[in-house]
Amino acid sequence: MSDLYGNRIKVLFLCTGNSCRSQMAEGWAHALKGEVLEAYSAGIETHGMNPNAVKVMAEAGVDITGQHSKKVDTLLSVPLDYVVTVCGHANETCPRFPGMAKVVHVGFDDPPKLAAGAASEEEALQHYRRVRDEIRAFVETLPESLIPSRTRKETLPMSTIETLKQQEVRDKVRAGYAAIAAQNTESGATGCCGGSSCCGADNANDAQALAAAIGYATDELTALPEGANMGLSCGNPTALAALKPGDVVVDLGSGGGFDIFIAGRKVGAEGRAIGVDMTPEMLGKARKNAVAYTERTGLNNVEFRLGEIEHLPLADNSVDAIISNCVINLSPDKPQVWREIARVLKPGGRVSVSDIALLQPLPEAIMGKVEALIGCVAGAVTMAETERMIRESGLGAVDLVSQSSYIDAMTNVQDPLYQEILGHLPAGARASEYITSLAVTARKAAPCCCGGAC
Repeated sequence: MSDLYGNRIKVLFLCTGNSCRSQMAEGWAHALKGEVLEAYSAGIETHGMNPNAVKVMAEAGVDITGQHSKKVDTLLSVPLDYVVTVCGHANETCPRFPGMAKVVHVGFDDPPKLAAGAASEEEALQHYRRVRDEIRAFVETLPESLIPSRTRKETLPMSTIETLKQQEVRDKVRAGYAAIAAQNTESGATGCCGGSSCCGADNANDAQALAAAIGYATDELTALPEGANMGLSCGNPTALAALKPGDVVVDLGSGGGFDIFIAGRKVGAEGRAIGVDMTPEMLGKARKNAVAYTERTGLNNVEFRLGEIEHLPLADNSVDAIISNCVINLSPDKPQVWREIARVLKPGGRVSVSDIALLQPLPEAIMGKVEALIGCVAGAVTMAETERMIRESGLGAVDLVSQSSYIDAMTNVQDPLYQEILGHLPAGARASEYITSLAVTARKAAPCCCGGAC
């Protein structure tokens, strides 16, 4: 597809600094769509070529070393057909272009920001690779997805729209939990959403009481670094995981390190406890807490990695156990989370998850609220849907146990989030009739001596 005269369609990929996302988009356009697209990239400013972007593009077989960072002003005379803004700042400050250029915004996460605080180069590159692949998926839809129509929703293919929705959810969750980390650091309080809870308690005393109520032992709680318990739990996955000395255990959405520090004691000096979280602010808090953990226990067996639970920074078949506490429900792509769990577990490895699930659909007024999303409710799916996703990932020995008493407890203590939920339910209804805390266990099949799987 080209224009009416057979000319290549001129597309500019615009970002803030023209160093990473826009450069990768230009590189993919040259490599995949060179016959139909005349691709450019530019920035509101110039930050130079990002070496990590160059590296991961080279890994994918695309050499972008011939490209260079340039300001958008140098391209204002080019008769562009389309301008694609690939970051929010560029979209907000996009200049006017002469002629008939159409502007379309398709935002992508910022790899340098995601990789901030990465413990290693390999951990950082995981974020660049994920964004690189998302940009490729979009470029593959060009130029058809840029055909003018009345609305952007009509312009973009459904697969691209779904990708954008997932990114928007991640951005909201990341911002919400960054605020929790900052609030906890500054005041010692827990919670979010203007003072209401996020799957947990509103202050340090309530966080301790809640953790004790859902099964954490007093000695486990008193041994934690100060501030690690942020009141974000809805269950006790470490109690279900049957951790033993020497295990490698991973916590998905590890926050300030609450469950990881408990797991670290269980797996001992010969084991390893790895936390994965997508929020740099939480990661910084957890790593600070790890210093206190090591001083108190003498163990140097915990680490925290920046990453999304849909794209785990872990090797295949490398983990004995995976735990997660009130996090998977927040993911916009839960089937992918379970596939990642199955990928990284060793044969015979097990998963123990505490999560929020639905017993029946919630009113739309609740499902649409950002506060409820960050509060681990709007992102929840039914128990049946949860089981289906787990089994389709290839995991077996699946067991789901509803624990609605947790929801009743949060309602009884006048938790603001659950009080708001009650306000949207039919008169006389209880939140626990719609929502439950769910204890999930499953296992990856181990090979049998006969060559099959046990």
